Amino acid sequence: MNSGPQPKLEDISQAQQERLFHIDFKLRFLGAVNRNDLVSRFGIKAAAATRDISLYKELAPKNLIYDTKAKTYIEADQFKPLFDYQGSQALSALCYGLGDDHVSGSMSLVTAESPTQLNFPNLDVLAEITKAIHQKKALKIDYRSLSSGLSQREIVPFALVDNGLRWHVRAFDRKRERFTDFVLNRIGKPKLLNSPIEASETKEADIQWNRIVEMHIVPHPRLEHPDTIEIEYGMETGMLRVQIRAAVAGYVLRHWNVDCSTAHTLSGPEFQLWLKNTQTLYGVENLAIAPGYQELQD
Repeated sequence: MNSGPQPKLEDISQAQQERLFHIDFKLRFLGAVNRNDLVSRFGIKAAAATRDISLYKELAPKNLIYDTKAKTYIEADQFKPLFDYQGSQALSALCYGLGDDHVSGSMSLVTAESPTQLNFPNLDVLAEITKAIHQKKALKIDYRSLSSGLSQREIVPFALVDNGLRWHVRAFDRKRERFTDFVLNRIGKPKLLNSPIEASETKEADIQWNRIVEMHIVPHPRLEHPDTIEIEYGMETGMLRVQIRAAVAGYVLRHWNVDCSTAHTLSGPEFQLWLKNTQTLYGVENLAIAPGYQELQD
């Protein structure tokens, strides 16, 4: 193959292009790929997977290097994507799995909590973050916040979160020594670190992430025809029981415009839902954005 003319992507069969795309995608967003990835995903023989990787190396020789210790191909520093990706495509694959076949199933590639989907982050930044999640590594980042402006942080990310308006990454913030959410589009210059990860910095130690709250959502009491809302949301006995991570509860309540005041006092036309069991929110940390939350403090 090397003695002939340089292969062109458009001359390669669609089936093999899909396998090359798989290699390219995993290198970019997970930082590694091996023959078994292709064998398990496409049901091909190991020899065929070897040929696919060899062809990819011909098409993009600077994109990958072989790690003899890990026995896998890893992303090279000079990596440039061989394929173009749409933001929705990349996030969908990361959250729900690559491909739409029934054999491999829809397994997410990294932990992701996605109540809804609205805007899309810079893909180069996203790629570093997902590699850090997948490889369980820390990241050094530039971060812009409304309170402190531009600063450098070290974070240990473990999940993507779509809050309905924008994408966040859930991570341990080493500067403030706590778990929090970072807006993806405020992150710049992400760099993978090889520093050890402490148990207190992992997903298992994030109380808000691991706590599940059950919210009892009902039609807003001021509505003249509550049955309309009951049918729209498929409520049973006039109530929708929603189980959600405490870490994303505030986002969900804001996105759905759920009146969280204890006396259902919010009267705007957007408030068609009311949280009946406000006591379930006790100890939830991100409720400053939940409608009516301030009244809960009275």
